[in-house]
Amino acid sequence: MRIARVFLDQPLHPGMEVALDKNAYRHAVQVLRLRTGQPITLFNGDGADYSATLSVGPRSGSALITEMSALSPESPLNITLVQAISRGERMDFALQKSVELGVHCIQPVLTERTVVKLDAKRRKNRTDHWQAIIISACEQSGRNRVPTLKEPLTLTDYFNDALIESQTRLVLSPTASLSMSELSLEKGLAADLLIGPEGGLSDDEIEKAISHQFTPIRMGPRILRTETAALAAISVLQSRFGDLG
Repeated sequence: MRIARVFLDQPLHPGMEVALDKNAYRHAVQVLRLRTGQPITLFNGDGADYSATLSVGPRSGSALITEMSALSPESPLNITLVQAISRGERMDFALQKSVELGVHCIQPVLTERTVVKLDAKRRKNRTDHWQAIIISACEQSGRNRVPTLKEPLTLTDYFNDALIESQTRLVLSPTASLSMSELSLEKGLAADLLIGPEGGLSDDEIEKAISHQFTPIRMGPRILRTETAALAAISVLQSRFGDLG
C-alpha cells in the first residue's frame, strides 16, 4: 500500500511529535481520509522523507516521526522553466506536470501576448495558488525538495534584471532551425527553458531572447499548446540529459 505524503513547513527530525497545520490536516484527514495509527510520510523540502504515525482528532492532528530517509529523487539536470503566464487551468496544469517531471525552478513571466492581467492583490493570490499546486505535485510525485517559485516578472525585466546562471538557454519556436533531437547538452548541467503563452512569443521577443544567448529550438512539425509545449520539452530534456526513462 502506498503511504500518503504530506508537506509541513517546519523543521523535522526523528522522535519529534509535530502538529499538523490546517493545510496538512485537511489534506491528510479530509482529502486522504487517514485515521489515527496510520503511517504517513512527512517532508519539508530539506531533501529527506520522515516516516511518522498519525494521530487525529475532530479538528486537529499530529504525527510522531519515527525515522528519516535521505534518499532524494531529484534529477541531475537542473531545469528552470520560464513559463509565460497562461489562463487558469492551463497554467495550473503546466506547473503541476513540470514539477512531476522534475523541474528545479519556475519563473512565471508576462509577455506581449499574455492575456492574464495581474494587479498587486491578484499577483499575490495567484502566487499563493501556484505554490500550493507545486507542493501538491511534490506530495504526489515523491519529491522531497520543493521547486523554487519566483515572483512573476515581465519578460523584459526577466531578461534585464534576472540572474540567468544557466549556460544552456532554450526558447521554443515553431520556426527554429534546430530541433530538440539535435540538441547537444552535457548530463547534469543546468538549462533555462522559455515557453510562450497562448499565441506564442512575438518575433521581437524571440529576437530579444536570442540577444540574451537563448537558442531557438522546435519540438516538431506540429503547433503545441503552451501547457503541452512545456511538458513535451521537459520530457525530452529529462529523457536525453536527465533521469527520465
